[in-house]
Amino acid sequence: MKRILTVITTLLTTIGSLQAAPASNTVEIVYNGTTATVSVAANISSYITDNSAGSSHVKLVQSASVNDAVGEITYILSGTSADGEFYLDGSYKCTVELNGLTLTNPAGPAINIQDGKRIKVKMTEGTTSTLTDGKNDAYNGCLHSKGHTEFRGKGTLNVTGNSRHAIYSKEYIQLKNSAINILGAVKDGIHCKEYFLMESGTVKITSADDDGIQVELDDELENTGTTIDHEDENTGNFYQTAGTLNISGYAGKAIKADGTISYTGGSRNFTAAETEDATTAIAKVDAETAVDAVYDLQGRQVAAPRKGLYIFKQGSTTVKRYAK
Repeated sequence: MKRILTVITTLLTTIGSLQAAPASNTVEIVYNGTTATVSVAANISSYITDNSAGSSHVKLVQSASVNDAVGEITYILSGTSADGEFYLDGSYKCTVELNGLTLTNPAGPAINIQDGKRIKVKMTEGTTSTLTDGKNDAYNGCLHSKGHTEFRGKGTLNVTGNSRHAIYSKEYIQLKNSAINILGAVKDGIHCKEYFLMESGTVKITSADDDGIQVELDDELENTGTTIDHEDENTGNFYQTAGTLNISGYAGKAIKADGTISYTGGSRNFTAAETEDATTAIAKVDAETAVDAVYDLQGRQVAAPRKGLYIFKQGSTTVKRYAK
């Protein structure tokens, strides 16, 4: 009998270990105060470098060779820390799934993704995650993403930006199904480049010291104009095809875009007078030949602008306008 009990105990322990192991292509990060447990699936362990040493400031590097070896990796974040972060570097697309995460970084971004590829930020259905950052001018957002960022999943994300923007993406943002609540931002609630596309879901911004949502044309790239399925698009355009936008408590504009603002569906609680796009700005200057000076978007004066978006100064008026 004793031998049978020992065998059963061993089997239960083994089964428990198997259940605890992450699924293939998955990294699980569980925050607990000042520590975090990082569990890496066996099939990708050689492609993930963990530099966090058990700290709640999790720092992972994804090997470039993971592309050809195993494909996309999913990082699942859960738990709670009042002094932590999630930092990820790499050069291949990935998914960051927020599964009831509460994360505050007093010294910088709560989530800092330095991977310049497609980043899918997924909110687990039925869960609420909350992100808060601290002052650090080296970064642009509480959720800071270097790549093109796609928000997915039927969960809820609350974000407070105490340094600059609440959510920042260096490339485009797409939103589907998710509920995003911006509770506060020192600058814009949401700020991105290339374009912003809302296909469904809900965005609620209740406090922003600048614009609710701002979309920039990436002046390092050619202005592509609107493309089919927005593939490789760089326009500075804002699109809402469905979903709900509730934007209030902002100091600048509800929505501001270097391109044009387009609504083909969904609902909003603000008017066109509370927004500004390139068309609105262009109307303020009569002729390009009348301007006193031209500057790029970094404020540097330009003698002969090439095709793209620039700042034109005419008397006391300065506006953004396309040079053809």
